[in-house]
Amino acid sequence: MPRRKVQKDLTQGPILPQLVNYCLPLMLTGMLQLFYNATDMIVVGQYASPTAVGAVGACGSLIGLLVNMFIGLSVGVSVTVAQYIGAKQEKDVSEVVHTSVALSLGLGIVVSAFGFFFAETALRLMDTPDATIAEAVPYAKAYMLGIPASMMYNYCAAVLRAKGDTVRPLIFLGLSGLVNVGLNLWLVIQFGLGAVGVGIATAVSQYVAMILILVYMTFMLKDCTRIHWSRVRLHKQKLFRILRVGLPAGIQSIVFSFSNVLIQSTVNTFGENVINGNAAAASIDGFIYTAQNSVYQAAITFVGQHVGARKFERINRVIFLCMGLVTAIGLTVSALVVLFSHFLLNIYVPGDEAAIAWGTQRLRVMGACYFTCGLMEVGCGALRGMGKTLTPMIISMMGVCGIRILWIYTVFPLFPTMMCLYFSYPASWVVTGAIHLMLAFINKRRLERQDALCRQIY
Repeated sequence: MPRRKVQKDLTQGPILPQLVNYCLPLMLTGMLQLFYNATDMIVVGQYASPTAVGAVGACGSLIGLLVNMFIGLSVGVSVTVAQYIGAKQEKDVSEVVHTSVALSLGLGIVVSAFGFFFAETALRLMDTPDATIAEAVPYAKAYMLGIPASMMYNYCAAVLRAKGDTVRPLIFLGLSGLVNVGLNLWLVIQFGLGAVGVGIATAVSQYVAMILILVYMTFMLKDCTRIHWSRVRLHKQKLFRILRVGLPAGIQSIVFSFSNVLIQSTVNTFGENVINGNAAAASIDGFIYTAQNSVYQAAITFVGQHVGARKFERINRVIFLCMGLVTAIGLTVSALVVLFSHFLLNIYVPGDEAAIAWGTQRLRVMGACYFTCGLMEVGCGALRGMGKTLTPMIISMMGVCGIRILWIYTVFPLFPTMMCLYFSYPASWVVTGAIHLMLAFINKRRLERQDALCRQIY
């Protein structure tokens, strides 16, 4: 029986309805994932101690530093699959899928082992207070045990999203998240495990998500993205293509994470109330970022499929629609976060008015400006969808990370307040976003000229 065609061709028909249909499940997936992660801090804040909240928050930037490099490689999977789908090259799609499964498993095991054994050393290098580190280390180690499952889920989800399927990852994440919440409450309330309890719950839920997506892709799919375990191996050509696109994205992610570690280290010098308030606020403003990130993923997939199909004339419209959509989402979610900031922070650190006051500062700055981060990521996603790899990495490293690090060592010493520290974020987003978007339109014109020249020759 012949294979069914890939489910969605995003290069035909009206763009905006397809864009909304693609982004909405993806946004809900990200928000759901973040909500389940937020329950880690909410549960320990309600049923353990404020120190446990700080412990979970202090590990966030460290975990990001260790994991984001390799999760960033999944961008290479998404771009490569999207371009092959646009070009109707199903055999190549299948080889990318099986390469991705092998790659994610190997990377997950390596990252998990490294993070497990070096978590305490890294946290001490970040100047984490002793009271916080006592609970942060067990939490980080428990979390690291779930990294192999998290890697495989994210790489498989990248494949599904590249072909336009954002609903299944939402369903799988929803089910695993229910497991996460249930285990959080059980381990923290019933057994009093505090931060380490939510770490264990998170790890278990990641394996649930992995099992669900692997069962679906192995037994229920009938197209070229189905997993055949006998074919799982590293196809050198496809691996190189994934790394060519994904490695710069991974390096960019790890440099971003390094700048966040540097900022977290600065936050740690302000004391426990600031650490707790900042951790709670960072979890909340993460919902703004996650909502906007769905449009970044859409920019990668839509532009990637259009490049593969050589329909360059529609790419400008894709980019402009993504810019409008991400601005609307960013401003709407930001307004809600700022409006209900005290209520939301009180869920994380109930009754701790000092921590709530510090958290409110962060939310006001980030909330007002977060849409500029979304615009920056749309430009970055469009460049990656076109197959540009080094350009967005270099721009982001020099723009986002360079400006933040320069800010910490120049502006911050003149005005050593948390408010000044927080303004380093929007300053970096505006500069980097303007350059990303400008280069995206320039590169699109270059692709059109190359295609016109090829048509004349052949």
